[in-house]
Parts: sequence; C-alpha cells; structure tokens
Amino acid sequence: MDTGIVTKPHDALANTLSEEMTAVNDLIRRRMASKHAPRIPEVTAHLVEAGGKRLRPMLTLAAARLCGYSGPFHIHLAATVEFIHTATLLHDDVVDESGQRRGRPTANLLWDNKSSVLVGDYLFARSFQLMVETGSLRVLDILANAAATIAEGEVLQLTASQNLATDEAVYLQVVRGKTAALFSAATEVGGVIAGAPQAQVQALFNYGDALGIAFQIADDLLDYTGDASATGKNVGDDFRERKLTLPVIKAVAQATPEELSFWKRTIEDGRQTPGDLETALAIMAKYGTLDATRADALDWAEKARLALAKLPQDPIRDMLEDLTDYVVSRLS
Repeated sequence: MDTGIVTKPHDALANTLSEEMTAVNDLIRRRMASKHAPRIPEVTAHLVEAGGKRLRPMLTLAAARLCGYSGPFHIHLAATVEFIHTATLLHDDVVDESGQRRGRPTANLLWDNKSSVLVGDYLFARSFQLMVETGSLRVLDILANAAATIAEGEVLQLTASQNLATDEAVYLQVVRGKTAALFSAATEVGGVIAGAPQAQVQALFNYGDALGIAFQIADDLLDYTGDASATGKNVGDDFRERKLTLPVIKAVAQATPEELSFWKRTIEDGRQTPGDLETALAIMAKYGTLDATRADALDWAEKARLALAKLPQDPIRDMLEDLTDYVVSRLS
C-alpha cells in the first residue's frame, strides 16, 4: 500500500475540484437560507461550517468529471448529497443523544432536539428541491432510494445494535444504510448526470458502495484499536454505548456460554462494571476478531479499487484509488 505520495487523497481531490466545491458551498449557503425562520440557517451553518471533509459531495463532482460532464447540474447534486448527509447528522445526534461532533457541541446541545429534528426535515425538503431542478427522474429515483435506505438503516440499528442475535448480514445491512447508501448514491448520480454508459454507472455505484462499507468497518475497528487523539473518540466508546459492531459480532459467534453471558450482561442488559472493556478486548484477542475485522475492511477497499478499473483512465480515477488506500491506511 503506497500512501507516501498523497498523505490525504481527499485533500488532493479538494484541490482539483476547488472551483466546483466553491460553487457547491455557495449553493448550500443560498439554499439553507430561510426568510421566516432564522434558526434554520443558524443550526445548519453550525454543522455545515464545522470543517467536515465534504467527501460525499466531492465524490459526486469527481464521478461527473471522470465521465466527461460539463453541465451545471453536478453542482446541484453535490449540494443535495451534502444536505442529505447534514440532515441525517442532525437526526443522528438526537437519536444518539450526542453532545459532541467534530470536536464541537452538537446542534441539539446548543439549541434543542426539536430544532435539530425540524431543521433536518427542512434540509431533506431542500435536497428534494435541488434534485428536481436537474430534470432527471433517474437521479431523483437514486437519491430518494438512498434517503429511504438511510432511514431504514437507522431504524434497523435501533433494534439490532443491542441484540446478540445480530449477525454479520444484519450488520452489513445497517452499514449499507447508515454509510454506504449515500456514498454509492453520490458516485452513481455523478455518472448518471454525465450520461455515462450503464457499465460505468454501475462501476461508480460499486465503488461508492464498497468504499462506504470499508470506511464504516474501519471506523468500527478504530473504536477498539485507534488513538483517541487521532480519532476524536475514546477507545471503547462503542462498547460503553452498547453498540454491537463487527469485532464483537465475530466474538459473539464463537463465544463459550460464559462469554455469551458476559456479552449479554454488558451489551444487551447494559450492566457494565470497571474492567469490562479489558475483558471484551481479551475475548476479541482470543478469537482474533480485530484482525478478522481489519481483513474485511481491506477486502472491501480492494473491491472499491477493482470497480474503478471499468472507468476512464484519468488523474481523478487515480485519486479515487488513493482514497481506497487511505480509508484503510488508518488501520495499519
């Protein structure tokens, strides 16, 4: 894995797409305005200006450029993708009762849950207005499906994340909902708006899907193995929040009766005591589930890389390939 050339491929993408991203940011600012409810731009600006990587809208712009698009509507689609992402973050922070995101207080903490939910709803509505302006029913279909899949994944996670019966197939369904659905929609609509051949559109979808899954698996693994100063999360936050992620699911599948009762007490019942995280890590080490999870993340990153082979040779394609390396380079 060569990550020496470009340390952060999303920075390289941002530099290459800077003109388009400026247009996207301008459009986002215009469309998050509200004549009658000033709280809407206040809440939205807090999140939109928080310094996120803007990876999803960049994927839309990159896909459109890679397929030779020169029209105006990739800007609309990139803004749409960012609005959907921001709306889901606002809703997620309420559901998770989060107090912090990207190192800053969450909107629900600074304002209240009602504001976060309603402003999220407003952004969803704005995203649909932007989609319609492209005049493409197919684009509308893809992004509407993605929005439904995201919501479905979040609801599934409510029941699955503390249920020891959750297996890897259900976990994958949750991950496709909460992360990969928007990645794959972001790349797919870039190809569709460019009028790319179906094989290229499918390749873009496959790339986004696999990249999103690799990204989320890596995130879930870093919760147990990462450096808190680099990830912004404390090691074991998912365990303390009783979230059943892939490393634990793999351990539960092989558990002895005694280990199963440990997982039931800590994850299902939520009765955790000092030293439980260390016990959880020891059980995972016993079965090698952290290494197995890392291998899964690398496999998905490789699937993303292979999908790019069907797309035109271009510096943008090279950057997208570097991105697959970068997503999992955090695990080495």
